[in-house]
Amino acid sequence: MPSRNLFEKGLLFFNSGSYYEAHESWEDLWKVTEGPVRVFYQGLIQAAVGLHHLCRGNEVGARGQIAKSISHLTKFQENPHFVDTLDLIQQLREVDKDLCPRPVRIARIK
Repeated sequence: MPSRNLFEKGLLFFNSGSYYEAHESWEDLWKVTEGPVRVFYQGLIQAAVGLHHLCRGNEVGARGQIAKSISHLTKFQENPHFVDTLDLIQQLREVDKDLCPRPVRIARIK
């Protein structure tokens, strides 16, 4: 199941702080996905890009991508990978408040 592998690969990158690599993996997944779940993947990609921008000192780029990410992820509380989107959205909102780089990790709903 290639799509599952791309998701898991991106998740490992994201949770280790390798946001650019997570974005690359999830973008490959987004490209081959159809239907509404594409919006969920787009939200993850935007979170990774926003955090990457923030780590590189681009606060304007970070703020824009994080806002888009929150908007997309809010539409998908349930998702095929059991991602705790509410927790991720909360972490992204905290980052967006002060634009202070900090680790953001994606948890799974048990």
